[in-house]
Amino acid sequence: MLNLTDVRKSRGEGRQRYSLVIPRLQLRAGDQLAVVGPSGCGKSTLLDLLALVLAPDSAARFEFAPTNDVVDITGIWRVAGHSALAQLRSQHLGYVPQTGGLLGFLDVRGNISLPRRLLGLADEGIPRRLAERLEIADQLRKKPAALSVGQRQRVSCARALAHAPRLLLADEPTAALDPLNAQRVMQLLVQQAREQRLCCVVATHDEALARANGLQVRRIACQRDADGGVTATLGEAC
Repeated sequence: MLNLTDVRKSRGEGRQRYSLVIPRLQLRAGDQLAVVGPSGCGKSTLLDLLALVLAPDSAARFEFAPTNDVVDITGIWRVAGHSALAQLRSQHLGYVPQTGGLLGFLDVRGNISLPRRLLGLADEGIPRRLAERLEIADQLRKKPAALSVGQRQRVSCARALAHAPRLLLADEPTAALDPLNAQRVMQLLVQQAREQRLCCVVATHDEALARANGLQVRRIACQRDADGGVTATLGEAC
């Protein structure tokens, strides 16, 4: 599904420089990974690279294989193939942002259905089934403003899953929740990803929560360099 070797991304210069290094990342369909580290360590940068919205500065290998065909992402970025990247994102990626990112003028059903509508896919009862599994079926006619924070996060999870993506990315999906809600949202998200056999990458500061839900854990470690900048490196599974 994902095959990355020596991928690098930097921002700023000198003491303001921040660099992320991914020595190796290989994930197959059904693999579930938690990227763990404190705020500012580069978890969101890593997810932006995997979400194909941020171009790497360099990469020995950056391959994405949502189907039987292997796609050279570095090559697409090199030729500024933004439309090709957009098509890959819309068809094969699901994304759960930290704050939900729901559209306030749509009700819960409309928000969950949106990815399918944009791809021209029929409803097929999928939004309701996801709502039932994520325990928000009684909220389908409500607008996001009428929901609790935990309910909004569940809607965001359902929306990310609605079009049956091959890669699910979640950026601190439980950061704004109390411990009980955090556990339930993470549990439901991971359960649905397993049932659909998705490749799943969750960025989180809560390593205990990730391990409690059976995710493989890899930490991002930071070091201060001679120029005063910071280099963050994705470690191996631990």
